[in-house]
Amino acid sequence: MKKRIGVVLSGCGFQDGAEIHEAVLTMLAIDRAGAEIVCMAPDRDQADVIDHLRGKPTRETRNVLVEAARIARGRILPVNEVRVADLDAVMLPGGYGAAKNLSTFAKDGAQCSVDPDVAKLLQDMHRSGKPIGALCIAPAVLAAVFGKSLHPQVTIGDDEGTAQALESMGATHHAAKVTEVVVDRENRIVTTPAYMLEARIGDIATGVEKAVEKVLELAARGSPAHA
Repeated sequence: MKKRIGVVLSGCGFQDGAEIHEAVLTMLAIDRAGAEIVCMAPDRDQADVIDHLRGKPTRETRNVLVEAARIARGRILPVNEVRVADLDAVMLPGGYGAAKNLSTFAKDGAQCSVDPDVAKLLQDMHRSGKPIGALCIAPAVLAAVFGKSLHPQVTIGDDEGTAQALESMGATHHAAKVTEVVVDRENRIVTTPAYMLEARIGDIATGVEKAVEKVLELAARGSPAHA
């Protein structure tokens, strides 16, 4: 039976939503591995809307789920309608949407909160022993949810300020190159820097593919209780 991998999107466009390259590369790697993609996003307004040509805020209001549907080609569910029992693993692409719409990390830093539906999904995935992957800035969401309880090992690359914020939230940060992944086997968490580092899309793809591969490897082994 095919593994079903959730992909949590945070809008469409790296300045106010999901990083499109990271999201598509994640979906491509999942599909090439023979697994099924299950896209989802919070059903609420974005924190802001950015003109990606000029890099400036606009006065528009956009819905995270509606915008994420652009990447998912309409095949997407609200996060609160996804059953953890129907998933084998979950991946969180990056982009500022992870720090604005999935959490408030962009505004509040180490004191951030996480969207309640996203937090519940992640907590339920962990309780079920199912692996979680996060790219780019998305490990900040994991640090906010699990930092104080699990002290997960993660990477966002080598940015000292962001790494310090994650560590102050309870996570352990490991510097990594764009083509590398950090695997926390105890907590079944996989992270890679992606566009937290300046890199060619081909190198981003290598890191994303490795992250998906490791997540699927953990999913194939089942939960620790059944390993």
